[in-house]
Amino acid sequence: MRKCHLNTCPVGIATQDPELRKKFKGKPEHVVNYLFMVAEELRQIMASLGVRSISEMIGRVDLLDTETAIDHWKAKGLDLSSILAPARKVFPNTEVYQCMEQDHGLEKALDNELIRLAAPALENGDKVFIEHEVININRVVGTMLSNEVAKRYGAEMLPEDTINIKLHGSAGQSLGAWLAKGITITVEGDANDYVGKGLSGGKVILYPPANSTFKAEENIIAGNVNLYGATGGEAYFRGIAAERFAVRNSGARAVVEGIGDHGCEYMTGGRVVVLGRTGRNFGAGMSGGVAYVWDPDGAFPSQCNMETFELEKVSTAADIAELKELIGNHHRYTDSPVAAKILEHWEDSLSGFVKVMPTDYKRVLAERAAAASAA
Repeated sequence: MRKCHLNTCPVGIATQDPELRKKFKGKPEHVVNYLFMVAEELRQIMASLGVRSISEMIGRVDLLDTETAIDHWKAKGLDLSSILAPARKVFPNTEVYQCMEQDHGLEKALDNELIRLAAPALENGDKVFIEHEVININRVVGTMLSNEVAKRYGAEMLPEDTINIKLHGSAGQSLGAWLAKGITITVEGDANDYVGKGLSGGKVILYPPANSTFKAEENIIAGNVNLYGATGGEAYFRGIAAERFAVRNSGARAVVEGIGDHGCEYMTGGRVVVLGRTGRNFGAGMSGGVAYVWDPDGAFPSQCNMETFELEKVSTAADIAELKELIGNHHRYTDSPVAAKILEHWEDSLSGFVKVMPTDYKRVLAERAAAASAA
């Protein structure tokens, strides 16, 4: 029964429907107990094979049994001898499991410098402004800093914009991953994949260099899979983001000036505003949250995967206010001419927006509103 992408999960796991979610009886302790049981069964299997540790099993292809499937019609024509040959027999000097500690080079990470410069904020909660260069080998910028914020301040984090970081250049992968509330990272340049991955309340802003001669709204400013699994915070992209923008977003608010294929895939919460074209398969498996897409020429519907949602005009006062606020933020943070033009001609521009909202999510919100009114 594959319903994970339809918001109708019968056991209440992959759904936003409160009635269905009541059916899920799981607790964290159940996961712990399950893993203990897996470990116990693994111990029994290892004992039957005569090995004492997982390391001893690695590379022991002689312990594999393939006879039960050897006559299956799918196996005809397959020669697995190279795969099943002991690695040490083929390459006598080969190590078959970890023989040295991995070095992730964390001592070279840019965040070490950011943590040092952000000391007044970390120690006393004072506002700080940091300006620094960034290059594409600087990955997960802001993540170690977020860890320091979380260790000191817990779930409350810091007030918005307490640590304000301005970077110049081309950021490496995972800029602002799991960025904590209270940290704002602005990049004058561009970024690679996974911007704002797991965004956790922080703010990420990207715009091209002031001396750039190209139109930002016609060029890529960030790579693939931005805002993957974000739970909160804000992100503003003056330019186009590549594929799978806001995949599995569950709480972040974002504005971007165009995206590639599979935008808002499996999104369960948050808000996304697209001030430009989208790629194919938009909203596949989307079960929560809302997207507003600027579509003055009517091309957007043909790009959608409408299994879980319907398209409608932006008509309610609350939606109009929310959309205008997000576009206003985008203009304020990035000086976007696209946002400026839309705001300047707001009444005319509004008719060009399409609202994307999952049908089940809309129904749940309506039921909650009705229940609140009746209470």
